[in-house]
Amino acid sequence: MAEPVEALDLLLGVLPHVVVGREPLDELADPGAELVGEVRRRRPDEGVDVVAGRLALHSANPTRVEAMRARTVDLMLLGTVLLWALNTTVTRYVLTHGFQPLAYSTIRYAAATSLFIGFTWWRERSFWIARRDLRYIALAAAMIFCNQLCFVYAIDKTSAATVTLILGMTPIFIGVFASIIGLEHMHRGFWIAVIVSVIGVALVATGSGGFAGHKGGDAIALGTAATWAGYSIAITPLMRRYSPFRISSIVLGIGWIPLALVGLPQSTSQSFDFGWKMWLCFAFAVIGPLFLTNILWFTSISHVGPSRASLFSNMQPAFGVIFALLLLGESLSWWEVVGGTLIISAVLLERSRRPPLEPG
Repeated sequence: MAEPVEALDLLLGVLPHVVVGREPLDELADPGAELVGEVRRRRPDEGVDVVAGRLALHSANPTRVEAMRARTVDLMLLGTVLLWALNTTVTRYVLTHGFQPLAYSTIRYAAATSLFIGFTWWRERSFWIARRDLRYIALAAAMIFCNQLCFVYAIDKTSAATVTLILGMTPIFIGVFASIIGLEHMHRGFWIAVIVSVIGVALVATGSGGFAGHKGGDAIALGTAATWAGYSIAITPLMRRYSPFRISSIVLGIGWIPLALVGLPQSTSQSFDFGWKMWLCFAFAVIGPLFLTNILWFTSISHVGPSRASLFSNMQPAFGVIFALLLLGESLSWWEVVGGTLIISAVLLERSRRPPLEPG
């Protein structure tokens, strides 16, 4: 929701049996049992548990050690959501204090990709990807590229609080795309949530000056949410076979190439005569919401599953708005407050009606 590319969790609203293309039978014919069985056979360093309810932490009589471990994981999840929420505010600050949008994104992603490559090689000693998965890698990289263009320009053109509220629609976009492609049949409650969230976005846009206001920042923010949704669907089959760190290393690296080409004019003309506050914000934007959160998030999911983790991700829009109001001195109109409430309510409604995943 990172921002969406790192601020929204990779599993936020991602249905485990959603894949790209028209091959549900050979990719994820029976996702529940297959994924549970596959993940349970793996050690924690061999993959990500994308199935809820697998640990003894959920037993009826947890031991004291298990209870302490659960609290530690909850703190990790809370820290992850706070880092994601703060990222939009930090990005708005650096873009309004001298960094050009594409120069910032290009340099930031170059640094993050280097970190992921080093960490992944130290951890796995391999970047191997099967040939059949290259199409997913290419699609995910294209989505990352488009997502970053939308993200930096959305924040550059409108307020961080407004962008944060609109990005709350990402899970809705994921469901809509899955339905359009024909990979998932959505229940009536989901489409009610879609209508409510669309009304919410319209109110947010009205309160911030309309889609024509703020130089189209609101519309670009919608593009940010949509491209992150596309990325989330593209990596779903990859998550079954590779660690999130390997996926991040390869996808970010490939997606950075067109970003660097497009951002070359701004990068070469960018002045770097910044004070320590700007460099501190830049370091945070690289290490916090792009690198550290991936480690914390997926480590936490491997212990408690995505269902519990998603409870924390629901708090991200609220935290993001609070950070923008307190640290940047931004304000929200009543239209934006009502619209943001509708968006968050729609996502919560859709998730509450979604059937839970059953362990195999």
